[in-house]
Amino acid sequence: MMNLILKTSAALIVALTLPLCVAANDARWEIQKDGSIAWTDFSARDLPHNDHIEASGEQVSTVLRYGVGETGAFSLSRSVVWPMLRTIPNNTHASLTLRFDVDLATLVSVDGAKLANEKVEKIQLDGFLTVTSRFDAAGKEGALQFERKIFPSTSKPFVCERVTLKNVSDAPFDVVVDDYRRVTNTLADKGVNGSYTLVESLYGAASKRLAPDEELRVDFAVQGYSDGKGEEELTPDFDAEEAARRAFVDEMWNSLVLETPEPILDRAFAFAKIRACESIYRTKGGLMHGPGGESYYAAIWANDQAEYANPFFPFVGYKTGVESALNSYLHFARFMNDEFKPIPSSIIAEGTDIWNGAGDRGDAAMIAHGAARYALARADRDEARQLWPLIEWCLEYCKRKLNDAGVVASRCDELEGRFPAGDANLCTSTLYYDALLSAQRLGGELGVDPEQLARYASDAATLRENIEKHFGATVRGYEAYRYYEGCEKLRSWICMPLVVGISDRAEGTIAALFSDRLWTENGLLSEEGSKTFWDRSTLYALRGVFAVGATDEGMKRLRAYSAARLLGEHVPYPIEAWPEGNQRHLSAESALYCRVFTEGLFGIRPTGFSSFQATPRLPKEWTKMALRRIGAFGVRFDLTVERLDGGKLALETITEQGTKSRIEFEEGATIDVDLKK
Repeated sequence: MMNLILKTSAALIVALTLPLCVAANDARWEIQKDGSIAWTDFSARDLPHNDHIEASGEQVSTVLRYGVGETGAFSLSRSVVWPMLRTIPNNTHASLTLRFDVDLATLVSVDGAKLANEKVEKIQLDGFLTVTSRFDAAGKEGALQFERKIFPSTSKPFVCERVTLKNVSDAPFDVVVDDYRRVTNTLADKGVNGSYTLVESLYGAASKRLAPDEELRVDFAVQGYSDGKGEEELTPDFDAEEAARRAFVDEMWNSLVLETPEPILDRAFAFAKIRACESIYRTKGGLMHGPGGESYYAAIWANDQAEYANPFFPFVGYKTGVESALNSYLHFARFMNDEFKPIPSSIIAEGTDIWNGAGDRGDAAMIAHGAARYALARADRDEARQLWPLIEWCLEYCKRKLNDAGVVASRCDELEGRFPAGDANLCTSTLYYDALLSAQRLGGELGVDPEQLARYASDAATLRENIEKHFGATVRGYEAYRYYEGCEKLRSWICMPLVVGISDRAEGTIAALFSDRLWTENGLLSEEGSKTFWDRSTLYALRGVFAVGATDEGMKRLRAYSAARLLGEHVPYPIEAWPEGNQRHLSAESALYCRVFTEGLFGIRPTGFSSFQATPRLPKEWTKMALRRIGAFGVRFDLTVERLDGGKLALETITEQGTKSRIEFEEGATIDVDLKK
């Protein structure tokens, strides 16, 4: 069965708020020795349970809605998105999206009888969704083991499902797998390139006598293609596709490896790298990293991509990620203009159109902040020269938007009017401040006129003073920040000064963030008194709390957050928001999770093509933490922080070439690291 999804909405799924409080004995999922997570306890009190997870490749994405019912049977609905099969109107949400509900178990019979009484034994996540069940067969309870393994192609427009049938009884039986093929053509007047062809097909239908412990494998794929673009139906090589997906996951899990004494943190970080890096689409406008969520594909945003995800890709050293990052910045650069009209918030439809429905959201500050940090960490001089004019333009745009109070005016912020942001908000000004600091460092690497760089430094110093004068305030009794002039409610984004190293009001701001007015079992509310939460502000806040040295407060909440997202009721990645989007696994939030560690706990700030500052925050319960195989600054290297006798810390770096440095320092100090020295 197939259903056309015209528009994603929270109504498609029952929305649930899922708390961040997950005690070890209450966690639904467990970490396995191979690094995966698995759900194996299907006791009656835990059922029914349903969840959804997104997985993506360069030409397709899928949201798998799966669950286990009261009787122990598995259910699955595959929502498949083809970002390059554009529908009409060709807007932000115009990726062809369809629902496929065929249950492959209904195609199987044993000794002439259909399968019955399914009992799920294990569900495993590791970049694949693997489900192992037992069915009654041949008159025996649980005689047939039925394994489903589901994953997207890394490079082609189909989603794969591999089914392995195994006789786990003590006698042979006859298995028949019926053939299945369904072809659907969409309406020609609904597609940019006319009608699209969607094919559901089973490969390997067979009749076979299975001896005890013998297996039979069949494969299934859902694919889409456009005759109007000269495309044809493909015959998947399932072994090659599975190997390619496994190679991608292995690359994620063996690059930028977090090592701490706490396995939940290490595995949550490992999983987040998958989601952060897989959601990249090969469009006619080049590689585009997209949020996903059945809504946002073949398009880029000034916040999700330019600000959140792109500065992270160099640390993974993921070539596809850095290529998409450079491409996104160059797309934004197309819209620089002499009149200093705003750059669009989003470039959509494979780069052929824009979305700017919310007006200026502070997008220039987002782009300058992200591009400068990206260029420093990427350490590619030619790329940096390409990006420098965009960074200069965005900084000049922000300077021209300074109001009488000396802070940056913008129509709204990245929440696009969901909550009021006044005429000038705290987030935009702090991003501009940080961008000035990074641009000064980047310009130094590129040989930019020192007088221009001195102006950036002076502008940053003045802006910091103005941020304090204009936004610094007592709100609800906390010496923190008002989010905009006239704002009398606490807001989650008051964390931003902490993130960019402004610690003047750190104590009051942290107290406000973690007060019962903002902090809930679901993380930060967007605004006190509301029910809305977005993971992105929670993750920024955690990063900021570590940045200013409130390690104990940060660790308590980071542990709870990580356990919930990895092992709780909706796993295994950070989510976008609730109630909007029903906690979709948007991609850039996973990048923000990783940056809690790289920029928060380890305190890494790029300062040059081979250098960075580090302000490590080693939790008092730990003696050591490390990041292995970091890809930034043009070389793979390990970074280790350990506690020494007497209370000092030591930071050690070792490059792949064997260059080694070790620095001892007092806890809380910021140290300068140059990988060439």
